Amino acid sequence: MEPGGLELPSEVHPTVEDPRVERARYWRFSGLPDTELLTARFVTTTFTRHTHPTYTIGMITAGVEEYSHPGGRSRVGPGGLAVVGPGEVHTGHAGIPEGWGYRVFYPAPEVVEGIGRELGMRGTPAFTDSGIDAPEVSRVLVRAHMAAERGERLAASSLARQGIAMLLRSHGRERGTEGGGHAALPEVLRARELLAERLVDPPTLEELAARTGIGPFALTRAFRAAYGLPPHAYLNQMRVDRARALLLQGRRASEVAVEVGFADQPHLTRHFRRHLGVPPVAYQRALRAS
Repeated sequence: MEPGGLELPSEVHPTVEDPRVERARYWRFSGLPDTELLTARFVTTTFTRHTHPTYTIGMITAGVEEYSHPGGRSRVGPGGLAVVGPGEVHTGHAGIPEGWGYRVFYPAPEVVEGIGRELGMRGTPAFTDSGIDAPEVSRVLVRAHMAAERGERLAASSLARQGIAMLLRSHGRERGTEGGGHAALPEVLRARELLAERLVDPPTLEELAARTGIGPFALTRAFRAAYGLPPHAYLNQMRVDRARALLLQGRRASEVAVEVGFADQPHLTRHFRRHLGVPPVAYQRALRAS
């Protein structure tokens, strides 16, 4: 079964318990406002370097996930958590041949910031590590995730808040300027604006450099230092983010693909899966139904 409930082509139809099966479900739950959820098992799926506008708090329930992040590279197994902050570039792939299973919360920054303020944190919450060994925290958050699946509003909201608070107490810190990346130069900010304005017909690197007044190599280095991605990869991130918003408005995937600058729907689907692990139609169907 392909992520999002689509069947993978196979000569033998596997059972749900077959370890070769990949499956993923994104959804929203009214008991957890401003939060998306994911339940998935991946084997061959590989996530390209990408970001989320939300926090990513993933509880590994089976296998091993390996991924890169601003602090280096982590391998996380059952009982561990893979935690990434908003805007932090990261990847993801199986750390063992059997793949990995996990449950993920994607809370908006204001959700985590609100919990942090209740704990006395004055700044924007960040974490001391990305791959975190905290089985007790993981157990609480998995219970919250399962309660959301069952539609239990009070249990899901209570346990999710408890688990995030536990995580902030044990591995939280206030985000500072150290290790937080480089401030974007005016030329880089202008390049980003140009990419946002021209999703469908993006300029070449040479055109970007000419419009911003610095050389192509210098622009690429400065852009990567500021945003963690070179301009061409950042463009695809912006396209996927815009596609998500349009899909949630009910727009057809074929129309969305062209509107955000992809050649066609298969092109959109390839990039969408590299960022989110599910095809755009499955993402749209699940979130609009929840």
